[in-house]
Amino acid sequence: MMENVVYLTNEGLEKLKGDLKGLMEIKRPAVAKRIKSARDLGDTSENAEYASAREEQAFVEGKISELQDILKRAKVTAAVTDGSVYVGARVVVHIDGDEEEFFIVGAPEANPVEKKISHESPLGKALLGKKVGDKIDVDAPVGKLIYTILKVE
Repeated sequence: MMENVVYLTNEGLEKLKGDLKGLMEIKRPAVAKRIKSARDLGDTSENAEYASAREEQAFVEGKISELQDILKRAKVTAAVTDGSVYVGARVVVHIDGDEEEFFIVGAPEANPVEKKISHESPLGKALLGKKVGDKIDVDAPVGKLIYTILKVE
């Protein structure tokens, strides 16, 4: 049984795979080369370039490990055909006289600037499973907001 499933869209899965490939095939070798060059300068105990390269290596290796873990636990969501909101859906809502469009995504893909909201966020949780015409209340820093779902695709 898979613990702690990470839900992703196909687009998100491919992006994470690309990020991992870039780290493993480009960034990791570049950092190794940097470490070797810094080591060739001599004493590593007081070598700022060596220390910096080792810090970058630790960051890159940590990110590789994180992405591998996410990909190991990833589950790509399938479209729901009953008209309800699901991870991967585009949702148009009415709020305070305006229309807003959101893309419901897995947590690793979330990017509020691009209107990609996590299914784990307060708004994402409130939208999941709802259908066109449903109204939802969401507690936000500015107070309670009422969203009406206009479209799910």
